[in-house]
Amino acid sequence: MSSIRVLAPGFQTSVQDLGRFGYAHLGVAASGAADALALRAGNLLVGNAENAAALEMTLVGGTFEFETGAVVALTGADFGAGLPLWTAVELAAGTVLRCSAARSGARGYLAVRGGIATPKVLGSASAHLMTGLGGRALRKGDLLPIGRDAVRQPWKQAVQPPGNEGPLRVTAGPQADWFGEELYRAAYRVLEESNRMGLRLRGPAIVSPAGHMLTEGVALGAIQIPPDGQPIVLFVEHQTTGGYPKPANVISADLWRVGQLRPRDEVRFELVSMERALELLREQEEWLYSLL
Repeated sequence: MSSIRVLAPGFQTSVQDLGRFGYAHLGVAASGAADALALRAGNLLVGNAENAAALEMTLVGGTFEFETGAVVALTGADFGAGLPLWTAVELAAGTVLRCSAARSGARGYLAVRGGIATPKVLGSASAHLMTGLGGRALRKGDLLPIGRDAVRQPWKQAVQPPGNEGPLRVTAGPQADWFGEELYRAAYRVLEESNRMGLRLRGPAIVSPAGHMLTEGVALGAIQIPPDGQPIVLFVEHQTTGGYPKPANVISADLWRVGQLRPRDEVRFELVSMERALELLREQEEWLYSLL
């Protein structure tokens, strides 16, 4: 089996697929790609099933040597690798692919035809970086086997990814009636302490109702308001329960945009109806499946 040798790991580069589902009742978050749209698109471009494992790079990319020829696609953030983004590219045996600091966005994906054939844990190859479940961040010298699980021919043309402008769209959360409109009136900054577990924001404090609510299940993209009034957006490695009230939840069609937020980026929120959220998700899925 051919493989990819990690010459330099970058920052928090890891193997990710779409995550492990069905274990939240055991306290296991789904994990998976922080920008699932980019991962799915990259896999479709190289001819994989959309859930194939790929490499996720964060802020600083890695350097990788391909033992044999391979078909790859780089999607998501631009890491200055010298290859066109959002298109399938054929690499010769011995190619060394160097990815530097992200020029835009936070996370980029290296999809390889056949997928990354690392072992699966609870049905997923995704590394949960906070706990080590399913793997860890890559290290220099790691060998990543390339699988043989391609399901169709590579896509022949470059594609134009969806835009990433405007406020994050949200629907009302389970405690929305506890709050006013403060969340939608101000801009917030992403703090350096943000990670795959959650994005911590800083801006005008939102008054959270006094008293303690019972701990309950929480969803990906939920916006929690802790006692200090500074929002936290729960992300792919979020805890499965929480006791802070949640005025809103980022819609499914915008979760990939959360994965591209960098420290110090500005964030605004816009409340939309459930009908509009479903319409936006349908449009996104139609774009993805145009790549089949």
